[in-house]
Parts: sequence; structure tokens; C-alpha cells
Amino acid sequence: MTTRTTMARTITDILQPRNVLLVGMVGIGAAAAGDWTGIPWGLLGALCAGLVPAGYIEWERKRGTWGDRHVVDRTKRLPIFLVILASIGVGALAMVLGNAPTGILTAMLALWAMTVALLSINAAWKISVDSAVAAAVPTLLAVVHSPWWLLAYTLSTAVCWSRVALKYHTVAQTAAGATLGAATAAAYLVA
Repeated sequence: MTTRTTMARTITDILQPRNVLLVGMVGIGAAAAGDWTGIPWGLLGALCAGLVPAGYIEWERKRGTWGDRHVVDRTKRLPIFLVILASIGVGALAMVLGNAPTGILTAMLALWAMTVALLSINAAWKISVDSAVAAAVPTLLAVVHSPWWLLAYTLSTAVCWSRVALKYHTVAQTAAGATLGAATAAAYLVA
């Protein structure tokens, strides 16, 4: 394995969607509430948007459905998208019923809308989900917390590069994913 491949693998593993969502949603929850009381809401968001889907992927991987967590064959991604949509939907419903801060609920709705768009595009063309999440989370944090979070787009760029370097995606697929993630998040939070 070359140094470039090792670096790309490290980046894609560290900045995979479940990790980005875990850190990001906790930050969004805290910012939306204005104090620590938003942290449990952020953890619920991370659980529903990132950890449940990652757990499902791992379960299917162990069953032999997919070779690894990347599910590079776009035709096998439909069940994952359906699990993500259901999990985010349940989480958003719990947030509505629990009177969660508006910012974290809006973030969940943005992630749900982004997933619908990813699913629609994926039906015809392979788009990068990792890149979409890596761009959506800094956008969400920038709107609910501070514009300084836009500097995290450097990490989004690293995710895009890693996905191309590992030959999981083309430049166009990662650029489309990142653009979709940022645009969806921004549209929902400025509406």
C-alpha cells in the first residue's frame, strides 16, 4: 500500500459520516440550545443520522451483503438510504414530541432532505454520501453556531480527495456530493 493510499484510507476512516455526524450533531445541539442541555438532543441526532445507519451497514457487512462499509456498488445502496430516512424520521419525531431546540430539529430535517436527494440521484448515478455529509455538517454548524465553522470545509475537501484517491468516486461524484450537502443544509437553515 502506498503512502497516498494509506493517507486516503486514514482520512476516509476518521472522517466517515458516523464520526462527522457524532461530533457535528452534538455541536449543533449545544449551539441550538445555547448551553449543555442541547447535547442530549445532539446525541439523539447523531444516533439517528449516523450511528444507526453505520450499525446497519456493519450488520449487513458481517452477513456478507457488502464487502465493506463503503458499499461502492450504488445499486446496493437503496436499503441503506431507507434505513437512514426511517432513522432520521424517528429521531425528528422524538425531537418534535420532546420540544427540542429548533436548530437541532431543523438540522435533522436538512439531513433528511439531503438523504432524499442523495437517494434520487443515486438511482441513476453514483454520488458521494461521505462528501455530502462532510460538507453538510460544517454548513449546519456555521449557521447555528459561527461562520468560522466554514473553515472545516478543508476537512470536506480532504474527504473528497480521499474518496477519489481510493477510487471509490470520481471528482465529479465527490464535488456533486459536497455541493448537495452544503446547499441542502444552507437552504433549510436560512429558510
